[in-house]
Amino acid sequence: MAGAIASRMSFSSLKRKQPKTFTVRIVTMDAEMEFNCEMKWKGKDLFDLVCRTLGLRETWFFGLQYTIKDTVAWLKMDKKVLDHDVSKEEPVTFHFLAKFYPENAEEELVQEITQHLFFLQVPLSMLPPDPKKSQSLVHLLFFQYGDYDPSVHKRGFLAQEELLPKRVINLYQMTPEMWEERITAWYAEHRGRARDEAEMEYLKIAQDLEMYGVNYFTIRNKKGTELLLGVDALGLHIYDPENRLTPKISFPWNEIRNISYSDKEFTIKPLDKKIDVFKFNSSKLRVNKLILQLCIGNHDLFMRRRKADSLEVQQMKAQAREEKARKQMERQRLAREKQMREEAERTRDELERRLLQMKEEATMANEALMRSEETADLLAEKAQITEEEAKLLAQKAAEAEQEMQRIKATAIRTEEEKRLMEQKVLEAEVLALKMAEESERRAKEADQLKQDLQEAREAERRAKQKLLEITTKPTYPPMNPLPAPLPPDMASFNLVGDSLSFDFKDTDMKRLSMEIEKEKVEYMEKSKHLQEQLNELKTEIEALRLKERETALDMLHSESSDRGGGGSKHSTIKKGTAPSRKSRVRNADRELTKEFPLSWSSSLILVQTSLH
Repeated sequence: MAGAIASRMSFSSLKRKQPKTFTVRIVTMDAEMEFNCEMKWKGKDLFDLVCRTLGLRETWFFGLQYTIKDTVAWLKMDKKVLDHDVSKEEPVTFHFLAKFYPENAEEELVQEITQHLFFLQVPLSMLPPDPKKSQSLVHLLFFQYGDYDPSVHKRGFLAQEELLPKRVINLYQMTPEMWEERITAWYAEHRGRARDEAEMEYLKIAQDLEMYGVNYFTIRNKKGTELLLGVDALGLHIYDPENRLTPKISFPWNEIRNISYSDKEFTIKPLDKKIDVFKFNSSKLRVNKLILQLCIGNHDLFMRRRKADSLEVQQMKAQAREEKARKQMERQRLAREKQMREEAERTRDELERRLLQMKEEATMANEALMRSEETADLLAEKAQITEEEAKLLAQKAAEAEQEMQRIKATAIRTEEEKRLMEQKVLEAEVLALKMAEESERRAKEADQLKQDLQEAREAERRAKQKLLEITTKPTYPPMNPLPAPLPPDMASFNLVGDSLSFDFKDTDMKRLSMEIEKEKVEYMEKSKHLQEQLNELKTEIEALRLKERETALDMLHSESSDRGGGGSKHSTIKKGTAPSRKSRVRNADRELTKEFPLSWSSSLILVQTSLH
């Protein structure tokens, strides 16, 4: 029982002793942190916790900032956290920022974390329109990506970044892509630089800018003119609202005797009593309190810089130098290792390249060897084919030679045959001319025969007339004179009644018929033989005819020959005007046969013969 009571008392006492806490969120430029703070903690307790967490020893440059009704305020070190005008909703948010800026960042900033925090806090909006300074700041700004690596930092890796303030970009006829290309080129030029060195170079350039480390406040002078008050590490400056770069009036810290404010009126008393006191009014009392805090802090740091460093600062600088030397040695060692590694990689790449090249050369040599073997086989086949072609060509050449000899012989024979043909043509033309003359002669003979026939008919008519006359006279007793004896080869004639009859001997008739038939057969044989010779000659000439050398007259002659109009010139002319001898002889014989019986025709022939 007693033990149970004692345990309950100890538990209740522990519960009462457990302090009450609240949550605080600390926002830095690159991180956020949350802490559980006791209700009784003052601002210094929270600030020290944050600095220990960050490993920051140069605490006098920084503070915890919060906002009250659009007005910036800083956490006071000797006042409880919850006693400030902050939101009581958890987590309570504060921003860990640089409250005061150094005059010379390289000499005053000892720790690397301090440099990094200042580096992150210098805004891009401070960059001037001077392209040289802007370019230097920007290319140093992007060393937060580490050392330049072509395989990582490729084209477009800065596409989503705000490379420069718009007011700077608008001053030049350059696109964001052109700026990115230029900045990447500067980034590559500074390859191998450590991040802390790059950040320090950035701060060294930034501290020379007119707006570096200046806190601006809107004020009014006694006349009510609106002005800007700038507070920085060097003093107080009065600016025109339209020009934040060049102050109208400056009060360095070493020339200010006293700074005070009463309600909203602020008074600056210069050390030189001859200079008038400068008074101005701010819009809010809170602003006056903030201005006074910044003035006191900057003035203290201004005076502290002009004194010997404290033991703590000396220790930090010594440690920083040692750390810097160690890092320098480490960087050198890393640089050597990196160089050796790069050389080894280059050597490896070179060996791999050479190995690959040798493999390619071996492959190419193997392929070349295979191609050579294939080429050799092809050449052998080609040589064999060429040899066979040479044999064929030799054979063809021999055949061509034989053909040439044959053509020459043929040409000679052709010339002889042509000459013979021409001779035959001439002979045929002479023969045709003779035949034409013979035909004309026979035609003339037929005409003569026709004429003789007409004369015989006329003589017969006269004889009939004479006989009629004789028969119509009175009849006298006949006197019987003795007729004169006739030649043995002549025919006799008697007058019997009213008719006159002729008596021919059979030998005469047969002889005459045989002669006529003989001449007719000879004529037909000669004509047939001549026609065969002409046809044979025409066939031989047509075989030697060259179609490509024909003229228009030759083609007309060929067409005329095809229509049946061929022959000699004389026969062509005579064809349309006179019938052939055969037809004329046939016509004469037909007419003789029609008009006279055989006795009369025979008597007429005998008469004609006797007349001749």
